[in-house]
Amino acid sequence: METLSIGQYELIYNAFSFGFATLAAATLFFWLGIGQVKPQYKTALVVTGLVTFIAAYHYFRIGQSWNEAYVLADGAYVASEKTFNSAYRYVDWLLTVPLLLVELILVMSLTRSETVSRATKLGVLALIMVALGYPGEVSDSGSVRWIFGLLSMIPFLWIVYELYVGLGKAIESQPENARGLVRTARNVTVASWCFYPVVYFAGAIGLEGATATVVVEVGYTIADIVAKAGFGVLIFLIAMRKSEDSEAKETLTIPA
Repeated sequence: METLSIGQYELIYNAFSFGFATLAAATLFFWLGIGQVKPQYKTALVVTGLVTFIAAYHYFRIGQSWNEAYVLADGAYVASEKTFNSAYRYVDWLLTVPLLLVELILVMSLTRSETVSRATKLGVLALIMVALGYPGEVSDSGSVRWIFGLLSMIPFLWIVYELYVGLGKAIESQPENARGLVRTARNVTVASWCFYPVVYFAGAIGLEGATATVVVEVGYTIADIVAKAGFGVLIFLIAMRKSEDSEAKETLTIPA
């Protein structure tokens, strides 16, 4: 636990607070919007809201743990007798990262067999990716951090391959008015996830002390907001566009 200036401590605490508020508000938005989409897309929005709900809960607990881990002394924040519980992040990721991929598959409304197959494969890869990253995150050794970080990149690259190559034809088969949004959702997923390794390896490249703590905690928070709340908005828009497309087709089939 590093000694932090008042500004550094409050920046991180305010980031946690902002993360909680954003994710909690996103949860209400997604769940209250379920009635605006067709039945086949409601499950995707339920899962979308579940992702932000789980993340909001863990940010609430992260904020509590952060508050308890430091005390103000002589104009700076020093470690208290309680340790900051960074495991909350990984518990959150173990639950939400697979669900992020599942919600994308669900909103695409593929066949049942393809939905189960792709959701299972991507979900398992996401679990392995997060699980491999944790030993390096909690290690004080830079070499251990590099080893587990590089190992976790293997399932990450596999996920990227599946999203761009495996889902390529499925994306092109989406309704024209939603196809661009599905591509954007895929790109946002990959782009936001690329930010996590940057933060993860910050300590391995020599960034240490209070500066490293600020970079890691604020960086992960920004990435979580984009990857969960921002991505969720795209899923909501896709569900709305596809619902509108279904309604338009239904109208055309109704006899005059």
